[in-house]
Amino acid sequence: MSETKGRGYSIKAKAKEAEIYLYEEIGEGYFGGGVSAKQFSKDLKAVGEVETITVRINSPGGDVFDGNTIYNLLKQHSAHVVVYVDGLAASIASVIAMAGDEIHMADNALMMIHDPWSFAIGNAADMRETADRLDKVTGTIVRTYAKKTGKDEQELADMMAAETWMNADEAVEHGFADSVVDALPMAASAQLFDLEKFRYKRSPLAAGTPMRPAAEVRAPGDADAAPNLEFLDAAMQKISAVLERTKLKAA
Repeated sequence: MSETKGRGYSIKAKAKEAEIYLYEEIGEGYFGGGVSAKQFSKDLKAVGEVETITVRINSPGGDVFDGNTIYNLLKQHSAHVVVYVDGLAASIASVIAMAGDEIHMADNALMMIHDPWSFAIGNAADMRETADRLDKVTGTIVRTYAKKTGKDEQELADMMAAETWMNADEAVEHGFADSVVDALPMAASAQLFDLEKFRYKRSPLAAGTPMRPAAEVRAPGDADAAPNLEFLDAAMQKISAVLERTKLKAA
């Protein structure tokens, strides 16, 4: 039996089966912690040849490129992959869930899909380049969802633009999951994540925010919630520090 553990992440292998817990943010990111694709790849290789991989997810999302890589690693593996959304599969964590040959959601779990976002620093050309890059990333995510759900890509793009939150029944209805299973008490830990720093606009886990049905798709131009200025200020300070260190190294 082999085992790899992190703060909210573990991979355990016994005989011909492996169990992966992704109860963590995806990617190391600016805020530290999280499951990097590099670490995941190393740990997945360490379990050896297995016939079944069970992936249990409770994650608010994180870095889109780490998440896409984790999705690809699972999708390309020879094992039969069974995914359980135990609490929350938001943003890129919902993409990882799509790697399952079977996808099951606890009856009190949530899934969220939305457009990726990023920071951009520089002139107008830099901003346009970032926007173009985000459009390409959005396209890859849309195609990933389409493979699983069979939905029209434009419909999926509209759902992402609207930041669509789905309960278990809605996820099954829209093809993002195959079945609803009994809830786990630990599913409530989805509420322990600091979703404010992810700038999710319509989270049903935020105080006073009603859950919006998956079928209710709003246009991208609709009024959005006010930005989290404290988060933006903290993030900009971190970026400024990185740029300053880079400047000093180049001096």
